[in-house]
Amino acid sequence: MDAKTISKDRLPSRHVTVGPARAPHRSYLYAMGLSEAEIAQPLVGVASCWNEAAPCNISLMRQAQVVKKGVAAANGTPREFCTITVTDGIAMGHQGMKSSLVSREVIADSVELTMRGHCYDALVGLAGCDKSLPGMMMAMVRLNVPSIFIYGGSILPGTFRGRQITVQDVFEAVGQHSVGKMSDDDLLEIEQAACPSAGSCGAQFTANTMATVAEAIGLALPYSCGAPAPYELRDRFCFASGEKVMELIARNIRPRDIVTRKALENAAAVVAASGGSTNAALHLPAIAHECGIEFDLYDVAEIFRKTPYIADLKPGGRYVAKDMFEAGGIPLLMKTLLDHGYLHGDCMTVTGRTIAENMDHVKWNPDQDVVRPADNPITVTGGVVGLRGNLAPDGAIVKVAGMSNLRFSGPAHCFDSEEECFAAVKDRTYKEGEVLVIRYEGPKGGPGMREMLATTAALYGQGMGDKVALITDGRFSGATRGFCIGHVGPEAAVGGPIGLLRDGDVITIDAVNGTIDVALGDDELAARRKEWTPRETDYQSGALWKYAQTVGDALHGAVTHPGGAKETHCYADI
Repeated sequence: MDAKTISKDRLPSRHVTVGPARAPHRSYLYAMGLSEAEIAQPLVGVASCWNEAAPCNISLMRQAQVVKKGVAAANGTPREFCTITVTDGIAMGHQGMKSSLVSREVIADSVELTMRGHCYDALVGLAGCDKSLPGMMMAMVRLNVPSIFIYGGSILPGTFRGRQITVQDVFEAVGQHSVGKMSDDDLLEIEQAACPSAGSCGAQFTANTMATVAEAIGLALPYSCGAPAPYELRDRFCFASGEKVMELIARNIRPRDIVTRKALENAAAVVAASGGSTNAALHLPAIAHECGIEFDLYDVAEIFRKTPYIADLKPGGRYVAKDMFEAGGIPLLMKTLLDHGYLHGDCMTVTGRTIAENMDHVKWNPDQDVVRPADNPITVTGGVVGLRGNLAPDGAIVKVAGMSNLRFSGPAHCFDSEEECFAAVKDRTYKEGEVLVIRYEGPKGGPGMREMLATTAALYGQGMGDKVALITDGRFSGATRGFCIGHVGPEAAVGGPIGLLRDGDVITIDAVNGTIDVALGDDELAARRKEWTPRETDYQSGALWKYAQTVGDALHGAVTHPGGAKETHCYADI
């Protein structure tokens, strides 16, 4: 069966387009200029996270138009709609960051509701900024209609005094400025130079990490996630994705045929190999949850532990996403991992072929040094490491890519919010050798599990990035570097050990052996827990309050509903 002969007998759109009872529904479609033939074709949702909030999203609407042309060329009827995004770079460092992780759930929910309400048969989803990528992929596996993911592409690097820069350099410049190492004029110059085009943050931060995941997990066409946003080449990927989704309908290849346990392991492997964002350890369990697959922080960390770090990408390395694309793209990274046994080659992808079949014609490029061969890695262990100990019984995560010292021990200096810690950093009221503790920033306690880039970048800009450690039950940006441990669980808001710490308690972090402990006995921790009382947030109504009532722990991806394992029907089968 090809796209021209697809029957609607089992497609969702039959509920709104087929039979006399659906005449009123068809009237609405005629009102928008559709023909009888177009109404009879499969209806394909083209979901875009377009908005004018940030460069990450600004090119998505134009790309969506090309997707629609591809769908139409393959005898489908595209129906475009948009969903929200919260852009981390602008939400960072203030209360707005509480909205970021919440937006992942809202994106997944709103795409689900639009698809359900209008009975679309397939989905092509375009996303740019951090949480919109996993949010869109979560919607795809939740709905389980034939789907293809499209990344809007990365931003081009900026140039400052002959040096290639990203927005990370601007955040770190704030720290330099705070200690008199950068003038007002220089700060203005660097902020105006760092982001010269449309596209998502250019290094291996969360957006590019999850874009790498999209190809490795099989939901995006090969090479499509590496091409920078301004490149006209993106139109070819968008058009091809529109055409290809019609083939997936014809062949009934669905996201849960693609996103399997092995595919999730492949996704974790590329995160480790590329020195990607710690946020992947939150998003991969959430995607797995939508499929009904158990795949938690420890499962992710185990893949991280045994996967070599091979891509020399910022923030720990030298290059940005554009450089990797021009060296051979994400398939180059995947090819060497596959050849050396770090990927499962038998996983299905949206091409209709397996990972191994997709890699058949990918040749190693010896004339580049962005990606190393997997048997000659930068380090033998992945760029991200899982931790566990009496301070984090439910685990924690640290990005070690580019770090030389993987052990740290020092007295705790406790803060009950990011603002408190940032003020201490700005005023230099902390000491070298301390472990800065930011708590009550977890999924429930924030609410929203904020990222701490403003604080960590300021520390790095002050030259203290390797002289203190920072731990939190919140998150870190993919742009964070230094000894920064996030996702500490259980979080303070539910009585986790991080909420029981006092200034001066000695904390020891060992990223070699994967441990994080405080020098307190079980009896002392138990006594402190008896004295502990829950701390109320300022959010007692609205979306953030609602999120706090349902969100689970970071160990399982901070999800807000029972997931695929509990569903009694799948949308694709209605």
